[in-house]
Amino acid sequence: MKTKALGSQGIQASELGLGCMGMSEFYGEHNDDDSIRTLHRAYELGITFYDTADMYGPYENEMLLAKGLKSFRDKITLATKFGIVRDLQNPSRRGINGTPAYVKSSCEASLKRLETDVIDLYYLHRKDPGTPIEITVGAMADLVKEGKIRGIGLSEVSADTLRKAHAIHPITALQSEYSLWTRDPEDGVLQACKELGVAFVAYSPLGRGFLTGQIKKFEDFEPADYRRFSPRFQGDNFAKNLQLVEKIESLAKAKRCTASQLALAWVMAQGEYIFPIPGTKRIKYLEENVGAVNVQLSQKDLEEIDEIAPKNAAAGTRYPEAMMGSLNA
Repeated sequence: MKTKALGSQGIQASELGLGCMGMSEFYGEHNDDDSIRTLHRAYELGITFYDTADMYGPYENEMLLAKGLKSFRDKITLATKFGIVRDLQNPSRRGINGTPAYVKSSCEASLKRLETDVIDLYYLHRKDPGTPIEITVGAMADLVKEGKIRGIGLSEVSADTLRKAHAIHPITALQSEYSLWTRDPEDGVLQACKELGVAFVAYSPLGRGFLTGQIKKFEDFEPADYRRFSPRFQGDNFAKNLQLVEKIESLAKAKRCTASQLALAWVMAQGEYIFPIPGTKRIKYLEENVGAVNVQLSQKDLEEIDEIAPKNAAAGTRYPEAMMGSLNA
């Protein structure tokens, strides 16, 4: 596992990270002991980049990582996010807050839950439409000066928003969904990151698990799995997207790797500044994902992949309509 510069502020991270959201919520049943074993195995395999957020649980995922990463906390890059506000009485209700006061209070709370003195990478989870990005990033810059965070991150913002933010304080990383079936960042965001020296962190690089080829029918999702409500996993969209996955599986077989490994290798091949963070709570899938770093794709391979999975190949939006409105496209 290679370690490389994450952005241009001196932070280092493994070329493949670990998304930890599913260890606490959204993807069906979870078990903290199993998740902690997965966190430890990830470190053994060379992963030093771990991603969470205060809204996962809510709050439970940060506390889980505090426990699971404690023995090697000073040897890893830990990222968390703030800005999506959930109602504890009704967690499905959400708001967005990027005001300076909330920036400060959220950071203090995350530091406490993570049991750490400094957060390596602190993201604004979603842009607050009521607060100019310059104001939010200015407050985050104060956290850097105070030594409470090392780097500033943004999630799901446009290239224009990134440039405005970067003019206030250097941005370390921009995180957005990016995979063979979600290629929106290619419309300006990736180029802006490359120009500005900002790392691009690709979440859901396996299409929320669909590109693994493990999901064959809608009933494969557990009752509490939020994908049951996602447009890409419903009705005709599911059937059309399954055909796309079957093509990826066929190509992976020819390359003597799994569909997951091919999908992750493709993301990594898009640029040295790109860091995929596939999420899993199981050691079996973690080990499979790590194998992607050994998959080499030729220019011919990349062209073939582009033919079977071109931009906009996926059927359905990536979030339900109500959630799509929170994206700063």
